[in-house]
Amino acid sequence: MTIRRGALRFVVALAALAAWPAFAQNFLWRVDSLTNHAWLFGTVHAGSPDWYPLPKAVAEAFDDSATLVVEADITNRAEMDRHAPSMSYEAPDTLRNHVPPPDYARFLRLLARFGIPEADAARMKPFAAASLLVLAEWTRQGFLPQLGVDAYFLEQAKQRKKPVVELEGVATQAKLMESVTPAEGIEFFEGTLTALEEGYAAEQIQGMVRAWRIGDPELMLQVARRYDDKVKGAARFEEKFVWSRHDAMVAKISDWLEGAGGTRFIAVGALHLVGPHGLVEMLRAKGYRVQQIFVAPQGEKKNE
Repeated sequence: MTIRRGALRFVVALAALAAWPAFAQNFLWRVDSLTNHAWLFGTVHAGSPDWYPLPKAVAEAFDDSATLVVEADITNRAEMDRHAPSMSYEAPDTLRNHVPPPDYARFLRLLARFGIPEADAARMKPFAAASLLVLAEWTRQGFLPQLGVDAYFLEQAKQRKKPVVELEGVATQAKLMESVTPAEGIEFFEGTLTALEEGYAAEQIQGMVRAWRIGDPELMLQVARRYDDKVKGAARFEEKFVWSRHDAMVAKISDWLEGAGGTRFIAVGALHLVGPHGLVEMLRAKGYRVQQIFVAPQGEKKNE
């Protein structure tokens, strides 16, 4: 159950380092309506201990907010456990029965690379099995799910007794994962195997972390597009698990901005914020003032 919950946690976050260096931007935006404001912060779902504490501007935005908003509360173990079985086949069925034998052999080689026993993944469906491998690659690159930025804010909210609201929720995200067809699952599985074998996954992880650290949304989008160009089916899965979710997210954020309830700190995967179909531009299109927070590098001052 722990392995399955771990894979589900990473997928739920899926759908967006030394002492914190000086950089020109945070992955942080302020969104203003006529009567309210909210903070949008792009997160990385696995992290490193030396990322913390987060930059002062991020901490101040969190302090300014009455409520923490996350995509889904990954600390809700009961809800995670309730949906974890949907990621696996019922015994005696196994993954081996649902993917081409050459791909299963590749999968076994990658499990060995990451030190994961075959028994821990044998009954996973292709989408979950591929996600487990991606989680292992993040760990191999030095970034642990339990140190992800979302988990950090959830812990901070718990310590401060700050209310937590879900933008989508575990059930909604699990339903999206359950909608993956067998053909889609195999395509994602095969593409992930190739990405890991060829180093594309490692390249994407390092590129996304770098873009996040320097607060560069254009670079974040470029990294995602390079991966999409190299990996079969990646663009289709990005559409399904990232961009297709934004209309509902924007509608909920807009309701909050137009209503009462105080300021909200909205922490979502960083990729959700970038590009023409990201939350930042979609909220601007609705007439809200959206401004990225500028942090001057050491020895420089912000231009007033």
